[in-house]
Amino acid sequence: MIAYALYFAYFCFGSALLMNLWKVATAPDVVDRILALDTMVINSIALLILYGLTLGTEIFFEAAMIIAMLGFVSTVAYARFILRGNIIE
Repeated sequence: MIAYALYFAYFCFGSALLMNLWKVATAPDVVDRILALDTMVINSIALLILYGLTLGTEIFFEAAMIIAMLGFVSTVAYARFILRGNIIE
C-alpha cells in the first residue's frame, strides 16, 4: 500500500515540477520567475526525500538538506539583486 502512495506522490511532485518549469519559461516578470524557481527547489527536495524513502537510505535526506540551504541562499541573493541592484556591498 505504501508503494502506491509513493507512486502517487512521485506523480504529484513531478507534475508540479513540470508546471513550475513552464512558469519559469513563460512568466512575464522576473519576480514570478524567482518564485517559480524557489518552488522548483521545494519540489526537488520533496522528490529527493521520496526517493530516499523508496530506497531506504539516509544519504538522500542529507542531499535534500544541502539543496534546501542552497535554495534559501539563492532566493535571498535574487531578492537582494532585485531590490538593490547588487548582491555584495
